[in-house]
Amino acid sequence: MSTGSAEQPALYVEDYLPDLGSADADITSHDAYTSGVPHATFQRLRSTDPVHWTDEAEGSGFWSILKYHDALAVSRDVETFTSSAGIRLEEMDAEQTEARRTMMEFDPPDHTRLRRLVSKGFTRRTVESFEDAIRALAVDVIEEALAEDEFDFVHAIAEQLPMRMLGRLLGTSDDDGHRLVRWGDALLGNTDPEFTDFPIDLTDTEQFRMVPFRSPAAVEIFQFAQEQAADRRECPRGDIISQLLEPTSDGQPLTDLEFNNFFTLLVAAGNDTTRYTMTHGVWTMMNHPTLWQAWKNDASLTETAVEEILRTSAVTMHFRRTAARDIEMRGKLIKAGDKVVMWFNSANHDEDGFEHPFRFDLARAKNDHMSFGRNGPHLCLGAWLARMEVRVVFEELMKRIDRFELNGDVEYLRSNFIAGIKHLPVRVI
Repeated sequence: MSTGSAEQPALYVEDYLPDLGSADADITSHDAYTSGVPHATFQRLRSTDPVHWTDEAEGSGFWSILKYHDALAVSRDVETFTSSAGIRLEEMDAEQTEARRTMMEFDPPDHTRLRRLVSKGFTRRTVESFEDAIRALAVDVIEEALAEDEFDFVHAIAEQLPMRMLGRLLGTSDDDGHRLVRWGDALLGNTDPEFTDFPIDLTDTEQFRMVPFRSPAAVEIFQFAQEQAADRRECPRGDIISQLLEPTSDGQPLTDLEFNNFFTLLVAAGNDTTRYTMTHGVWTMMNHPTLWQAWKNDASLTETAVEEILRTSAVTMHFRRTAARDIEMRGKLIKAGDKVVMWFNSANHDEDGFEHPFRFDLARAKNDHMSFGRNGPHLCLGAWLARMEVRVVFEELMKRIDRFELNGDVEYLRSNFIAGIKHLPVRVI
């Protein structure tokens, strides 16, 4: 249902999702997400068992944290809930953990020490200085796509802008961009047979247990990273790769392994999540064209509209912590050593955190969503860049397009970690 008049399109729609999915889905199963996030299951658990023990077919099980304020508390309490044992559901022994560790698997102050190597390049002020470059890239990408009336929005637009911008930040060439995308897909899509020949739950990946994401793509990335490092050592530039080679705050440079893992993290995070956020926004506007028209009519909605896209997409569905001590939450005893998983997609649709959580509201005034982890020490490094890229793409699309129509089947990523539409065939109207 939408509100508004014939003269003024609605600013919001109720029940923006056409289907909440199954109410009894196995939230650990990658296949449970191939038709979209099973929001009905998360909604049921929030209501009946918000700190829920989740069994795993392979693994020790974990606590699912499903309510907004609970997830916020876990994300901020790094002394009780540590990242040092891993941030995904996969359980790793000490050797694997050490071999695959990035800044994400450190708590402060080590996390802060590593983050500072590149954080200046991702501040709000710095990202604002990128706007002209991002807009020029966006215009090029959109104009190339609009040479045809029909295309896959994901491939033609959503993956192109983040890929090209990531290359600018890293200091790599546009010719390398397609490899960065392919590698990023294989890392974050490591459970989807379309993106890897070694989906981790469908094939034997033991030979890759010591590299990030348990993915053979990481081996290729490591080689590319070392080639880039050698080039920057010979001729330093002002790019992120050069920054990663500088000494950290303790005066020591990263080891080759630390550099490789940091570079791999940037490749994984720098493209896919923003791509899926953009695609979710377009998919929502296609399902509810009155929203698109309302936004086109009032550019002042852009800031709140982007935040609503970020909230409702919640592309990174969860992050894991490990309890460092026994603690009680909502009457449940979480023991030291237990895995604790914050489900951001659930928190972002919690009625205690958001009024009318399943309403998509272009003008939502209070929207402190958790899509970037909120304001804890692990706040997403690329948050301001992602906002900028999403905003600019929609601004440029609305200048050129009255409406998109679906032109085929929507296909979702097979993943319980990343929520994403991997193919969105559209027709321009």
